[in-house]
Amino acid sequence: MGERKGTNKYYPPDYDPKKGGLNKFQGTHALRERARKLHLGILIIRFEMPYNIWCEGCQSHIGMGVRYNAEKKKVGMYYSTPVYNAEKKKVGMYYSTPVYEFRMKCHLCDNHFEIRTDPGNLDYVIMNGARRQENRWDPTENGQVVPDDKAVGRSLASNAMFKLEHGAKDQGKLRTVKPTLANLEGLQERWKDDYLSNKILRNHFRTKKKELKAEEDRDSAFLQKNSLNIPLLKESVDDVRIAGLIRLQPTQTSEERQVERRLQIEKKSKFPLINDTNPKDYKEKLEKVQKQRTSLGISFPPRRALTPAATTTSTATPESPVIPCPTSSHSSNTSTTESSAGTNSVCVPNNKIGVSLVSGDYGSSSDESL
Repeated sequence: MGERKGTNKYYPPDYDPKKGGLNKFQGTHALRERARKLHLGILIIRFEMPYNIWCEGCQSHIGMGVRYNAEKKKVGMYYSTPVYNAEKKKVGMYYSTPVYEFRMKCHLCDNHFEIRTDPGNLDYVIMNGARRQENRWDPTENGQVVPDDKAVGRSLASNAMFKLEHGAKDQGKLRTVKPTLANLEGLQERWKDDYLSNKILRNHFRTKKKELKAEEDRDSAFLQKNSLNIPLLKESVDDVRIAGLIRLQPTQTSEERQVERRLQIEKKSKFPLINDTNPKDYKEKLEKVQKQRTSLGISFPPRRALTPAATTTSTATPESPVIPCPTSSHSSNTSTTESSAGTNSVCVPNNKIGVSLVSGDYGSSSDESL
């Protein structure tokens, strides 16, 4: 509000109009502190850095757009327009553009750097105290507008043949960029109706918002169902393709499982195996089988309880069953002994099968599970 003090409507009682305005009467300036060096031709302004630089005092990087309180002063003029006399002879240059210099202090150290305008190249030049970060390029390489040289302008104004050649180049450039200009005009025409463009854009956003909401609800339901607390990634095309190749099918069909069970049953022994190494286990097993048959109502003649050692006798007694010796194909499972008379040969079963036969497990096939 300091700059408004000299322009307000209040006039003190001792104001004398003969002394001029309020600023002159009060001995102040409208720019206040900014004009404290105005008698030296220096004005304090707010300067914005035009490009990236490095300070030579502290070697710190200063980015483009950083603002400083800079001292602005005029240091010269740019000779931009020639001056001709009545005989069309050049007598000098017209100072059309002033050259200004800005001096400011680095905010990170005590170093000062000076930057000067360059009207000829439409740029700024660092005089001292800093160095520029080179990010410049040729404007002709990327289609930017190149500032015309003053010599070209003078030739266009005075040389008809040069103007004709230059005009032909301009026409060729126009034909080259005409499709681009047409595309730009089409884009501008598309957004000409603000209401319709805004309506289409909002409808698109509304639809997209609903899709995102539905996807979020599906993910939340999936995580809650499986008791998970992890972020889910978005579904990709590869995920859909790989999931389509997976089929949840059993490794075997019901027919294959039935055939496998039949093979297991065929390979299983028809006689239950008893641990004949321990007589106590044999007796317990025999008593258990007898109790089961008694509970089912199956009766069998009592036999003398034989131990596993009794089944290995070499003589056949009336109490033990005498089995004729089978053919040679089954001779591997039996042992042939001579009777006490030395005339009759009998076949005594091996140890395990003998135990089963003695215990009475050679009944009907319905007792296999017992």
